[in-house]
Amino acid sequence: MNLLQRIGYYTERMLLRTGQYAAMFGKVVRRMASPPWYPRLILQQAEEVGVQSLPVVLLTALFTGMVLALQSYIVFHRFAAESMIGAVVSLSMVRELGPVLVALMVAGRVGSSFAAELGTMRVSEQIDALWTLSTDPLRYLVMPRLIAATLMLPLLVIVADFLGVMGGYAISVGMLDQNPAVYIEKSTQFMELDDMYSGIIKAVFFGLLISVIGCTEGFHCRGGAEGVGRATTSAVVIACMSILVSDYFLTAWMFG
Repeated sequence: MNLLQRIGYYTERMLLRTGQYAAMFGKVVRRMASPPWYPRLILQQAEEVGVQSLPVVLLTALFTGMVLALQSYIVFHRFAAESMIGAVVSLSMVRELGPVLVALMVAGRVGSSFAAELGTMRVSEQIDALWTLSTDPLRYLVMPRLIAATLMLPLLVIVADFLGVMGGYAISVGMLDQNPAVYIEKSTQFMELDDMYSGIIKAVFFGLLISVIGCTEGFHCRGGAEGVGRATTSAVVIACMSILVSDYFLTAWMFG
């Protein structure tokens, strides 16, 4: 019975969390239909999510493209197919590695920030104070973060895709003595607009997941400083798991 009780307990918690995320998303969407929209707060959060995340995103994308080119060369060299390195790097970055790695980096940096900020405001009763001041906390705190993350993540992915392909180009041409014209030709020959669109659609969905999960965990935080720590950890772990799981279903839907 202990095993069955544990299974039921964790199943109940998972369903409760899922319901909280869906309820939070629905409430925020309803609030988007009418003013005020707080554009200044949206711009501030966009700067936090987009500009402040650029260093870690660019570094991750650059070295991912470089490693991918190096590993592809090791395999393709056995079959005398080194010319296909550009196609592998570009398609891998645009379809999968770009959106997923950027989302994971942003989840670790921004998702934890959302949960910690809102969790601290919850345990210090600042969110309750907003209600007393006739200010809707969901509209003032959650909506700008959700909009900013959903809009900025596709832009980060586009930059990361370009830098990842350029990282592969640098390794292929500068280190492996590949023909630069062949690399560029193969990178564009097998890539279609649908490949780029699929990565952008994934980025939008991932940004939505990160913001909803991070804000929900912080908004429903309880238990003082210890509770803030738990909410921050849960936000990062659940967001990363959700990104990986949803990536499979999005890929199956778009390319299946």
